[in-house]
This record gives sequence, structure tokens and C-alpha cells, in this order.
Amino acid sequence: MKFQIIALITTSLAISFAGLAHAERADREKPVTIESDKASYDDRNKVQIFEGTVNLKQGTLVIVSEKLVVTQDAEGFQKGIATGGQGGLARFRQKREGKDEYIEGEAERIEYDGRTDKARLFNRAMTRSGQDETRGQYIEYDGYTEQYTVTNGANANVVKNSKERVVTTIYPKSAKPAAPGKP
Repeated sequence: MKFQIIALITTSLAISFAGLAHAERADREKPVTIESDKASYDDRNKVQIFEGTVNLKQGTLVIVSEKLVVTQDAEGFQKGIATGGQGGLARFRQKREGKDEYIEGEAERIEYDGRTDKARLFNRAMTRSGQDETRGQYIEYDGYTEQYTVTNGANANVVKNSKERVVTTIYPKSAKPAAPGKP
């Protein structure tokens, strides 16, 4: 029973991170596998903690972090927080629906709230889809409106005169990149 509850919660978390990317829909039907050095479960408070090189896999979705905490509220909505990992960053990667490309992202902390269907990437945040890439200190994706917010400060705050800037690189979709040395 405990495994079924954990699987349900982690499946919801995995699907939630997938919303960030217009992800492969078939992944939602795949089993979730979580590997970690340590796992603890608090059924009373609906908290699961996975620590030590955490690898979550569900279909084409992969989340790698040092720690993954999943909580569930009284109404059954889940929140997930992935932190740390290689280079101090949590990472995700997943195949995009109907395309032969992947969306990937990284940040020091990645949060997902199932109630609001929002994913938030904090500090050294980056998302990449195909060749297109966006970097900032904070990236928020609203799964309901399918809109992004990217800022140079944490928690959607814009820091005036900051040396940190939001950087977005968008490649033309109809043209191939020019060969080096050619306009």
C-alpha cells in the first residue's frame, strides 16, 4: 500500500515537471522509477524524501537531483522540490510531444505545485528546447496558460542594474544555421 501511494505521488510529480515542456503524453502512462541512496516516508504527513543522487525516470522523462521532496495536501494535490545534484543543479530532460527533440532544464532548485500547475526554476535557471535556450535567475512556467516568466532575480523580482541578465537565444525554424564563416 505504501508503495502504491508513493508511486501515485511521484507519478503526479513526474507528470507535473513534464508540463514544463509540452512533453511526451505517453510518458504519463509509464511507470515511475526512483533510484536514490536513501528514501524516507512519512505517511501521516504525506511527505516522501529521496536523497543521494536521485534519478527519477518515467518514459522519456528523467529528473536528476541530490534531493527530491514530495508532499501532498489534504485535497490530494502534490508539490515537489528537486534540489542540488551534479554541479549543484537539479536537471530534467524529456522528449517533446510529436517532435524529435527534447526539452531540458536545470536550476539549483526546481519546484512544482500540482494545485496551480506551475513549475518554478530558481537560481542559475536554464531551459532548452531544440536549439532555443533561455537563461535567468528565475523561470516560471504556468501549465494552464502555457506562459513563461523569466527574470534576473529570484521569485520573479527584476533586479535593476544587475550584471545578471535574462538571455534568450532563438534560432529560425525554417532556416538551417549558416556554415561557419558564411553570412
